Amino acid sequence: MAYETLKSYVLKGDICYSKSPTELCSIKNGYVVCVDGKSKGVFAELPDEYTLYPIFDYTDKLIIPGMVDIHIHAPQFSFRGTGMDLELMDWLASKTFPEEAKYYDLEYAEKAYRIFVDSLVKSATTHACIFATKHREATEKLMELMEESGLISYVGKVNMDREAPEVLCEENPTIASRDTALWIENTLNKYERTKPILTPRFIPCCSVELLTKLSELQEKYDLPVQSHLSENHKEIAFVKEVMPKAKFYGDAYDLYGLFGEQLKSNKKVKTIMAHSVYSIDEEVEKMKENCVFVAHCPTSNTNLSSGIAPIRKYLSIGLKVGLGSDVAGGHTESMFQTLCSAVQVSKLYWCLKDNSKPNLSFKEAFYLATIGGGEFFGKVGSFDLGYDFTAVILDDSLVRRPFELAIEGRLEGAVYSSLDLFGIKGKFVLDKKII
Repeated sequence: MAYETLKSYVLKGDICYSKSPTELCSIKNGYVVCVDGKSKGVFAELPDEYTLYPIFDYTDKLIIPGMVDIHIHAPQFSFRGTGMDLELMDWLASKTFPEEAKYYDLEYAEKAYRIFVDSLVKSATTHACIFATKHREATEKLMELMEESGLISYVGKVNMDREAPEVLCEENPTIASRDTALWIENTLNKYERTKPILTPRFIPCCSVELLTKLSELQEKYDLPVQSHLSENHKEIAFVKEVMPKAKFYGDAYDLYGLFGEQLKSNKKVKTIMAHSVYSIDEEVEKMKENCVFVAHCPTSNTNLSSGIAPIRKYLSIGLKVGLGSDVAGGHTESMFQTLCSAVQVSKLYWCLKDNSKPNLSFKEAFYLATIGGGEFFGKVGSFDLGYDFTAVILDDSLVRRPFELAIEGRLEGAVYSSLDLFGIKGKFVLDKKII
């Protein structure tokens, strides 16, 4: 893929970024400086020490940090926007599993994954945590394409050995472990921007023996983990049947060292769990204790009749939360639409479930889409000093109005108008100009 490599550079324009969950910082025709892939901060006047750097002049255009999508399924991108009248388990059986079975064919996988990666490049997303399929070669091809894109990602080879079509289940846990270890060895140190992440699909599809093997791989290679948690009532009931020793859904991961920090061994397992729509108090407390990230996927939770995650509650007790598009449960890779959905479903939760706590504000949702999820990658999602540098430039003059708005209002209008689908005029990731 074509992109321009830059050591250090300056962007000029109308800059807006989060300082905290409730505070947006903005500056009209200001400057934001990148040196060796790190932000040197935002300035009203460009300091003398940076005046010889290349300057990209985006005067009167919005400059924001890149979006962080911490839960998306690459092989599902092909059927996004279809089957949206189905409930989760029926949707998996009729849409997801038949499509994912095709990825044994490397030619098909490459064709599909190129479409996915091309679309992600054109979006506002700069960082993503991605599910692939069980197919090792196809997953390695996806990682190769992601690295070529210049974006930053974790990519996971999916593991499951039950409650799925035979063609998608591992032959047995030993073979699954061997194949997953080979994938890890092939990719762990191969790429600069694309890293492996251990990916048990979810507890209903993973036997005790497979979880044990994955735990051994996590211990050996010190990999992060991504999976699903408490998304759907039927799913939760099934977990109780197949994992009777687990006190709650998350405990089924925790029993095998796949659920965040392990306090007994003082071991940190960086973990994302998608959804947590119906997490009970004990599970929520364990997530907080173990520093587990919640990937809030509001569009998917609506489309698949899952429900509304109590994100205000999670934020109030200090859980780590980011946003996920969850394509193709979510019908689009647009993180702007995901951000809007986070506010909308929060308002529904306030209206229908609990009006004792306020709904999410736009500022809070923007924070979750940048710094909130960005924390999983490190110092990501802000223009503050020392953050990894990402930027997306938006031409919000395409959202026509008969009056002027302040920068923060322009940003909100751009997001709600899905400007990431038609108004991106530039995109920078560390030392690369992607668009």
